[in-house]
Amino acid sequence: MKPVKIILNPVAGKGYSAKAESKIRQYLAEEGLEYDLIHTERIWHAAELAEQAVRDGFEIVVAVGGDGTTNEVVNGLIAASEQGNDAIMGFIPTGSGSDFMSNVGIPSNLRDACHRLAHGQTRLVDIGKVSMPGMTSRYFDNQLGIGFDGIVTVEAKKFKRLRGTALYLPVVLKSVFIASNAPLVTIEYDDHKMTVSAMQISVANGAREGGAFYMAPDAKLDDGLFDLCIADISGKLAMFGIIPHFMKGTHVTRKGITMARTKKVIVTSEDNLISHFDGELLCTKGHRIECEIVPQRLQVLC
Repeated sequence: MKPVKIILNPVAGKGYSAKAESKIRQYLAEEGLEYDLIHTERIWHAAELAEQAVRDGFEIVVAVGGDGTTNEVVNGLIAASEQGNDAIMGFIPTGSGSDFMSNVGIPSNLRDACHRLAHGQTRLVDIGKVSMPGMTSRYFDNQLGIGFDGIVTVEAKKFKRLRGTALYLPVVLKSVFIASNAPLVTIEYDDHKMTVSAMQISVANGAREGGAFYMAPDAKLDDGLFDLCIADISGKLAMFGIIPHFMKGTHVTRKGITMARTKKVIVTSEDNLISHFDGELLCTKGHRIECEIVPQRLQVLC
């Protein structure tokens, strides 16, 4: 087995990750895996640790946490790769959503996830690159959301204990009452340019986000394309009505929903854009957000 670095975010999953550490160590020992485990200590620390791990010669870097942790590790691995050092990414899901891990095919059970580290197969997947004026470009592995998703991200941080669907569903419902008028946005992709009042724009590499919401049910991680979901919907009643469809992926043919595939999308607005990437807040006052797919850029162990 190749050298394994395990980066554990102890606050992921509202603290579940720290509680699960002893079990994770037990299951890794049962699999006969030799590893070095380290904790993150602050925001963006996982990215630094992942980049350093590759420099130190580790060929497999494992994210233990949720979508924020995987996002940081991905960014660290890409930074290392840009310096000529590559590694494979592994996963142990302990976060509130762990959507990218689910989309990759990692089982939610800790023992099974550890078994995959020892016996899984590698595959290449796409990632997204996001750029904004005045910000260094960053990468996202699963989904970037503009509008309602951004409000949900802000509100989710206020819940200290709940995780998974038990967290995101009540937060989504609460956010319906908080959301003001949908921003007027201009969306450009391929030869298309549209200006709409968009309640939600999802730029999806993977199908699921928020633990239970299939904003892009047909998205594939290795097709070299984003799946876009543009929701031109206004009013609280309409928003309540579309949420069950988001959870089942049946919204794609509903009125006010535009689905598309593209390699690049630019969203601009004079209104403030609230946005997240992989469940982490990107901005609350953005006015131009550009996303580009980076095909076959990340090697994962699943």
